[in-house]
This record gives sequence, C-alpha cells and structure tokens, in this order.
Amino acid sequence: MNIIAINGSPRKNGNTAILLEKALAGAASKGAQTELIHLYDLNYKGCISCFACKRKGGKSYGKCAVKDDLSAIFEKIEKADALILGSPIYFGEITGEMRSFLERLFFQYLVYDSDHSVLFPKKIKTGFIFTMNAPEQALKEIKYDMKFKGYEGILTRFFGSAKTLEATDTWQFDDYSKYEATAFNVEAKAQRRRDVFPQDCQKAFDLGAELMV
Repeated sequence: MNIIAINGSPRKNGNTAILLEKALAGAASKGAQTELIHLYDLNYKGCISCFACKRKGGKSYGKCAVKDDLSAIFEKIEKADALILGSPIYFGEITGEMRSFLERLFFQYLVYDSDHSVLFPKKIKTGFIFTMNAPEQALKEIKYDMKFKGYEGILTRFFGSAKTLEATDTWQFDDYSKYEATAFNVEAKAQRRRDVFPQDCQKAFDLGAELMV
C-alpha cells in the first residue's frame, strides 16, 4: 500500500504541510509507504486545452499530452492506493498551483461520451485537507462548506471515494507584531493554536489511517 500527498501551499512547513505530514504518519501507522510532493517545487502550467487526451486513436488518449514536471506525478498517482491533497484557501479558493494541478489531473480522464465516463484505471481512496484563516462559524456564511463538498464530489466521481478535513482560524505569522494584523485577536489566535490545532493534527492522522483501511 502506498499513499501520495500533494501540498498545494507555497510553504513547506506551514499549516497545510504539517497536516499532510500528520496524515501520512497516520497512513504509515497502517503500514503504508508515503510520499509528500510540494507543487511549488514543480514546473508546470494548467490545462492548455489541446484536447489531445480526447482525440480518437491518439497516442495521448486518456493521458495529458503536455510533458512537464506533472507527467511523473500522474504516473505515481495511477500506481498509488490512496491520494491526499492539501491547500490553503486564498481569497475563497484553493491556491493557483493546486487549481492548475487539478485541471490537468482530472481533464485527462474525462471522456466526452454520453455517459461522461472516467478513464482513471482503478478506484482509490482520496482526501482533501483545507486550511484557512476564516473562523469555523464563517464556513456556512461564506459558503465554503458547499465549495468543499464540491471538491469531495469530484474526487469521488473520478477516484471512487473522498473525505475532507477543514482547519479553520489558523495561525499565520510567527510574530504578529511585525505585520499589520489588527483585524485579529492575537491572544485568541495563539490560544486556538495551542488548543485546537493539535486536534486538527490528530484528525489528519486519523484521516490518513482511514484511507489505508
């Protein structure tokens, strides 16, 4: 059993990366081999709409024809038993790097037939970890909950199953006094970091373990 985690954050030691590492530790506790890939280390762009993956009899049918750093990642995903994604929320969306990655990942497997079939060769378990500065009570107010359900739905459609985890009201700066951040209650942020983020880490660990069952 092996699981791949994809970090859509530019930070290799930030909240998203920490939770992905915890998820991989959970998977490893069940005997899985793990790998963490940082998208911001890779050279690639989003889908270029060449439609080579849709061309009948084409050598790239069902495969992204663009040859760049994502080519090897897609091969690894096809061999994996589970996949877990992670991204912070920037201006109400996943990062641009994660969005571009998902365009390329999903579109190659989508068939333009009457059933809108999917060409991914097997069923695997997937997860998506979202981190954000927004407080938990705001998720429904700004409809983030619907957005996250949408990602859960598309992962389920293409790969068979999906689970999501949201870490809210996260700690952003090592030293808030160095930044203009009077919109936040720093003591409350610090308290949440001490009390709630460890719970998020445990949830991520449990998520990783569940993906291996």
